[in-house]
Amino acid sequence: MKSFFSKFDSTVLTMAGLRMLSASIEFSAAIVMLILNDVKKAVIVNSLLAIVGPIVFIITMTIGIFHIADQVSYGKLVFIGIGVFFILFGIYK
Repeated sequence: MKSFFSKFDSTVLTMAGLRMLSASIEFSAAIVMLILNDVKKAVIVNSLLAIVGPIVFIITMTIGIFHIADQVSYGKLVFIGIGVFFILFGIYK
């Protein structure tokens, strides 16, 4: 199994691992909603998920940007940062 993971860049593995963790949390929340079988409680569980998504997004983008920072010009990094800001702004507004 170690040879399988050695084929991938460690940064990509970290980013993918965070996304898998996020997906596991989302899947677990769906199961909890089914177990609770109540709309009010399902809305509460869903509202908690609204916190997880952006946090994972910010962390994975930060990891990726730090890894490519030496390969990309400062101007492009500014545009990437502005893009991330607009995505977050769109989510919360």
